[in-house]
Amino acid sequence: MFELRIAGCLYCLLIGGVFVGLWLYYDRRDHARYELEGRKATFHCIRCDHLYSDSSHAGTIACPKCSHMNARLRF
Repeated sequence: MFELRIAGCLYCLLIGGVFVGLWLYYDRRDHARYELEGRKATFHCIRCDHLYSDSSHAGTIACPKCSHMNARLRF
């Protein structure tokens, strides 16, 4: 049977590996979500006061509520 010291080291390495694996998984997932949100442009309709976003890179987009053409918001 394993010696207690070797078993303890293997257990710590296993737990550490699980934590590192979870950290890498959630880091990549959150980075992908952030990149997807960062590529969206925000628009504000001056006619109906509707705030919406779109993933296209156009300068003006029609409002989904009233179809008024609005310029992209700049921050």
